Amino acid sequence: MPNTESLNPRFSDIDSWPTIEAVEAMLEGQMSAIASIKSQTQRISAAAEAAAARLQNGGRLVYVGAGTSGRVAVQDGVELGPTFGWPSERLLYLMAGGIDALVHSAEGAEDDADDGRSRVRECAVSADDVVIGVAASGRTPFTIAALNAANDAGALTIAIVNNAGTDLLRAAQYGLLAATGSEAIAGSTRMKAGTAQKAILNLLSTAIMLRLDRVYRGLMVDMVISNDKLLNRAFGIVKALSNCSEAVAMEAVVLAQNDIKTAVLIALGKDPAAAAQLLREHGGILRDAVETLDRNPS
Repeated sequence: MPNTESLNPRFSDIDSWPTIEAVEAMLEGQMSAIASIKSQTQRISAAAEAAAARLQNGGRLVYVGAGTSGRVAVQDGVELGPTFGWPSERLLYLMAGGIDALVHSAEGAEDDADDGRSRVRECAVSADDVVIGVAASGRTPFTIAALNAANDAGALTIAIVNNAGTDLLRAAQYGLLAATGSEAIAGSTRMKAGTAQKAILNLLSTAIMLRLDRVYRGLMVDMVISNDKLLNRAFGIVKALSNCSEAVAMEAVVLAQNDIKTAVLIALGKDPAAAAQLLREHGGILRDAVETLDRNPS
């Protein structure tokens, strides 16, 4: 399998092709990038289960990367708050060159292994944390050093790479490989490699949230209600899970102060204080609370 830096002779004249042919060839590459993940589903599942077990203890999700890979990693993390109610204080981004590198290129920063190590130490990464390193090449010194330091601190480490047999894969306890091969434009890993990375991160983090019971019956019950669209979505979630009227769902959400899990229990007949208490008794797991109600409807 060619690596992500290889020139594919098929595309040596892509700049002179008709635009439609170039676009179709690039789309073909995107589809193959997704197909490359199929072999990794078992490892993604195992990594998600191990990560969820660590995070039960109050640890953080730590994303590490440089350039395109770092930006893709950060994008995954920032979406966990509004989607699953994951607390911002339990997210950490170790981006080579700092957060400013999200919008300004800092390509040389990826070679600073000392910075990768020191950032892990400064952030007091511990055995409760899950550290996810992302690098298309699998050879980025900053990311490799950060994962090695995280291992030394006892953290769970996961790597997402696009080249086999690389140091970042060896550094991680769970190495996830999407062997996307050469790009239509040689070395432009924002294309196939980036697509595969984003898909793996989506699968991994969503599976973690499933195992942490932040989804119930396919619905986002820990979703943060931050605008009118999401408020209306919350009404629909409460209505669907409690089989109540829209009016009852709306009142329940108000009484629950926009906490969807509590609102579901209110719509099922509990007063706000009793609903909140029932959730606390079940560690915030809505499924367990509802099953208790089903067994003891009074």
